[in-house]
Amino acid sequence: MRILILSTLVALLAGCATTQAPPARPQLYPNAAYDRIGASAANAEVDACLAKAQASGLTPMAQSHAAAQGAASGGVMGGVAGVVGGLVTGHGLENSLKQGVASAAVGGAVGAAGGAMRPNQPNPLYRNFVQRCISEKGLESIGWN
Repeated sequence: MRILILSTLVALLAGCATTQAPPARPQLYPNAAYDRIGASAANAEVDACLAKAQASGLTPMAQSHAAAQGAASGGVMGGVAGVVGGLVTGHGLENSLKQGVASAAVGGAVGAAGGAMRPNQPNPLYRNFVQRCISEKGLESIGWN
């Protein structure tokens, strides 16, 4: 019962930790094209390029399955550690298997929480697409913020 409560608590905390900041935008260098069309038109061009990238099926953040991967690896590692620990301390095979199952549940919950706390990474294809699009309009990106 304690393991179930602990697992639920860890999963709830992981769910709270998955909020994300808004995606980054390219920051423009005030070159001749930027000066000629002005800041508002340049930002409108950036918005059009961002929309074009998304219409092409690209997303600003690379989708990761870190929570699921963390749960799987944490569960396996916890289960193995529980069984081995039980056998080493002389609890017998049956008790060691029970300890392994309990350890797998806790390891899976902790692994999922750790994975969920790792933010998604910027999608390099999306950024390259947007950078090329704005450069074709004569604008220059100096980075993303």
